[in-house]
Amino acid sequence: MNKPDHAPETPATKFLHTHRIAHSNHLYDYEEHGGTRVSARELNVDEHAVVKTLVMEDEAKKPFIVLMHGDRKVSTKELARQIGAKHIETCTPEAAQRHTGYLVGGTSPFGTRKTLPIYVEKSIFNLPLIYINGGRRGYLVGVHPHDLMQALRPTLVQCALPD
Repeated sequence: MNKPDHAPETPATKFLHTHRIAHSNHLYDYEEHGGTRVSARELNVDEHAVVKTLVMEDEAKKPFIVLMHGDRKVSTKELARQIGAKHIETCTPEAAQRHTGYLVGGTSPFGTRKTLPIYVEKSIFNLPLIYINGGRRGYLVGVHPHDLMQALRPTLVQCALPD
Protein backbone atom coordinates (compact mmCIF):
# COMPACT_ATOMS: atom_id res chain seq x y z
CA MET A 1 0.00 0.00 0.00
CA ASN A 2 1.43 3.38 -0.96
CA LYS A 3 1.12 6.35 1.34
CA PRO A 4 -0.92 9.26 -0.02
CA ASP A 5 0.97 12.52 -0.53
CA HIS A 6 -1.24 14.61 1.74
CA ALA A 7 -3.10 14.17 5.01
CA PRO A 8 -6.68 12.96 4.73
CA GLU A 9 -9.62 15.03 5.91
CA THR A 10 -11.40 13.11 8.66
CA PRO A 11 -13.87 13.99 11.44
CA ALA A 12 -10.80 14.09 13.71
CA THR A 13 -8.93 16.65 11.59
CA LYS A 14 -12.11 18.73 11.25
CA PHE A 15 -12.37 18.69 15.07
CA LEU A 16 -8.71 19.76 15.40
CA HIS A 17 -9.17 22.61 12.92
CA THR A 18 -12.43 23.77 14.54
CA HIS A 19 -10.80 23.82 17.98
CA ARG A 20 -7.64 25.46 16.56
CA ILE A 21 -5.39 22.69 17.80
CA ALA A 22 -1.96 22.72 16.21
CA HIS A 23 -0.99 19.29 14.91
CA SER A 24 1.42 17.58 12.58
CA ASN A 25 0.35 14.90 10.10
CA HIS A 26 2.08 11.52 9.94
CA LEU A 27 1.08 8.94 7.34
CA TYR A 28 2.50 5.42 7.35
CA ASP A 29 1.82 2.03 5.79
CA TYR A 30 -0.84 0.46 7.99
CA GLU A 31 -0.41 -3.20 8.98
CA GLU A 32 -3.39 -5.21 10.20
CA HIS A 33 -2.92 -6.01 13.92
CA GLY A 34 0.38 -4.09 13.91
CA GLY A 35 -0.75 -1.61 16.55
CA THR A 36 1.42 1.07 18.05
CA ARG A 37 4.57 -1.01 17.60
CA VAL A 38 4.28 -0.65 13.81
CA SER A 39 3.27 3.02 13.82
CA ALA A 40 6.11 3.91 16.22
CA ARG A 41 8.58 2.03 14.03
CA GLU A 42 7.28 3.62 10.83
CA LEU A 43 7.39 7.14 12.31
CA ASN A 44 10.71 6.47 14.09
CA VAL A 45 9.33 7.59 17.47
CA ASP A 46 9.22 6.00 20.93
CA GLU A 47 6.20 3.71 21.27
CA HIS A 48 5.57 5.28 24.70
CA ALA A 49 4.69 8.56 22.90
CA VAL A 50 2.21 6.84 20.57
CA VAL A 51 -1.15 6.98 22.32
CA LYS A 52 -3.75 4.34 21.55
CA THR A 53 -7.47 5.10 21.63
CA LEU A 54 -9.38 2.23 23.21
CA VAL A 55 -13.16 1.99 23.20
CA MET A 56 -14.38 0.16 26.29
CA GLU A 57 -17.63 -0.37 28.14
CA ASP A 58 -18.77 -0.97 31.68
CA GLU A 59 -21.13 -3.63 33.02
CA ALA A 60 -24.14 -1.59 31.84
CA LYS A 61 -22.63 -1.53 28.29
CA LYS A 62 -22.03 2.23 28.60
CA PRO A 63 -19.13 3.07 26.24
CA PHE A 64 -16.17 5.30 26.98
CA ILE A 65 -12.69 5.98 25.61
CA VAL A 66 -9.37 5.29 27.30
CA LEU A 67 -6.17 6.89 26.01
CA MET A 68 -3.11 4.83 26.90
CA HIS A 69 0.59 4.77 26.05
CA GLY A 70 1.27 2.44 23.12
CA ASP A 71 3.68 0.32 25.15
CA ARG A 72 1.28 -0.18 28.07
CA LYS A 73 -1.91 -2.14 28.73
CA VAL A 74 -4.95 -1.00 30.69
CA SER A 75 -5.52 -2.65 34.05
CA THR A 76 -9.28 -3.03 33.69
CA LYS A 77 -9.56 -3.93 37.37
CA GLU A 78 -7.77 -0.74 38.45
CA LEU A 79 -9.65 1.41 35.93
CA ALA A 80 -12.99 0.00 37.10
CA ARG A 81 -12.06 0.84 40.69
CA GLN A 82 -11.07 4.40 39.77
CA ILE A 83 -14.22 5.17 37.75
CA GLY A 84 -16.66 3.37 40.02
CA ALA A 85 -17.56 0.50 37.69
CA LYS A 86 -17.94 -3.16 38.61
CA HIS A 87 -16.60 -4.57 35.35
CA ILE A 88 -14.90 -3.15 32.26
CA GLU A 89 -14.10 -4.75 28.93
CA THR A 90 -13.07 -3.72 25.45
CA CYS A 91 -15.94 -3.17 23.04
CA THR A 92 -16.29 -5.42 20.02
CA PRO A 93 -14.96 -3.81 16.82
CA GLU A 94 -18.55 -3.42 15.60
CA ALA A 95 -19.68 -1.68 18.79
CA ALA A 96 -16.58 0.55 18.81
CA GLN A 97 -17.31 1.63 15.24
CA ARG A 98 -20.98 2.24 16.05
CA HIS A 99 -20.06 4.47 19.02
CA THR A 100 -17.19 6.41 17.42
CA GLY A 101 -17.80 6.29 13.68
CA TYR A 102 -14.23 5.02 13.18
CA LEU A 103 -12.88 1.65 12.08
CA VAL A 104 -10.78 -0.15 14.68
CA GLY A 105 -7.17 0.72 13.88
CA GLY A 106 -8.28 4.21 12.88
CA THR A 107 -10.09 5.29 16.04
CA SER A 108 -9.44 8.85 17.19
CA PRO A 109 -10.72 10.51 20.36
CA PHE A 110 -11.41 13.62 18.26
CA GLY A 111 -14.65 14.02 16.31
CA THR A 112 -16.38 10.85 17.49
CA ARG A 113 -19.92 10.14 16.32
CA LYS A 114 -21.18 10.21 19.92
CA THR A 115 -19.75 12.28 22.75
CA LEU A 116 -18.18 9.68 25.04
CA PRO A 117 -16.52 10.04 28.46
CA ILE A 118 -12.74 10.05 28.00
CA TYR A 119 -10.18 8.75 30.49
CA VAL A 120 -6.49 9.45 29.97
CA GLU A 121 -3.51 7.78 31.62
CA LYS A 122 -2.10 10.59 33.75
CA SER A 123 1.54 10.07 32.72
CA ILE A 124 0.69 10.95 29.09
CA PHE A 125 0.75 14.58 30.22
CA ASN A 126 4.44 14.22 31.15
CA LEU A 127 5.34 13.86 27.45
CA PRO A 128 6.29 16.90 25.34
CA LEU A 129 4.47 15.58 22.24
CA ILE A 130 2.19 12.63 21.56
CA TYR A 131 1.17 10.84 18.39
CA ILE A 132 -2.48 9.80 18.28
CA ASN A 133 -4.78 8.46 15.59
CA GLY A 134 -6.04 11.05 13.13
CA GLY A 135 -9.20 9.15 12.24
CA ARG A 136 -7.94 6.74 9.62
CA ARG A 137 -5.78 3.63 9.55
CA GLY A 138 -2.19 4.58 8.81
CA TYR A 139 -2.58 8.18 9.94
CA LEU A 140 -1.41 9.73 13.21
CA VAL A 141 -1.39 13.35 14.28
CA GLY A 142 1.22 14.85 16.56
CA VAL A 143 -0.28 17.07 19.29
CA HIS A 144 0.79 18.59 22.57
CA PRO A 145 -0.78 16.73 25.51
CA HIS A 146 -2.10 19.95 27.09
CA ASP A 147 -4.27 20.39 23.97
CA LEU A 148 -5.96 17.07 24.83
CA MET A 149 -6.93 18.51 28.20
CA GLN A 150 -8.43 21.65 26.70
CA ALA A 151 -10.26 20.00 23.80
CA LEU A 152 -11.46 16.75 25.35
CA ARG A 153 -11.83 17.60 29.06
CA PRO A 154 -10.84 14.06 30.05
CA THR A 155 -10.67 12.45 33.46
CA LEU A 156 -7.15 11.47 34.49
CA VAL A 157 -6.56 7.91 35.66
CA GLN A 158 -3.59 5.72 36.61
CA CYS A 159 -4.19 2.23 35.28
CA ALA A 160 -1.17 1.44 33.08
CA LEU A 161 0.46 -1.99 33.10
CA PRO A 162 3.61 -2.96 31.15
CA ASP A 163 2.72 -4.44 27.76
